[in-house]
Amino acid sequence: MDGAAAAATSGSSSVTSSSSASSSSVLANYPLLSALAAFAIAQSIKFVASWYRERRWDLKQLVGSGGMPSSHSATVTALAAAIGFQEGFGGPMFAIALILASVVMYDATGVRLQAGRQAEVLNQIVYELPAEHPLAESRPLRELLGHTPPQVVAGGLLGVATASVGHMIILACS
Repeated sequence: MDGAAAAATSGSSSVTSSSSASSSSVLANYPLLSALAAFAIAQSIKFVASWYRERRWDLKQLVGSGGMPSSHSATVTALAAAIGFQEGFGGPMFAIALILASVVMYDATGVRLQAGRQAEVLNQIVYELPAEHPLAESRPLRELLGHTPPQVVAGGLLGVATASVGHMIILACS
């Protein structure tokens, strides 16, 4: 077979495999399900921990950012690990997911953590303003934005564990 015929054959097989992949259900997308499950587990842990500490249900914990474990870290590490298990850890898809996870986790402990600390200081300044000051009645800034390194590590471990359990379930079912 000459080069052009080989390229045409190769191209048609990649079109066939990508069209069959796109026709499969989103519910069968293991990396997506792993990421969503890790997010849900992390948020649920924060929700239950909040109840345990405060003895009241705080629905904001189900969707809020910050806290232990980092749901952002859990989500992106579950995604990266699931892609690694499914596509191989040496492939370009895993490389993309790993870099994405690294950026998100770095941002959570860097920029977002510092923004939260700045919000704390600004809220304290506003709180101490005299009542007649135009900013005295302004709404407080959200302070719980980022994560400490232990929160990010815990989220990362949760994400890898979630993807690993999903991978074991797939192996057991096949």
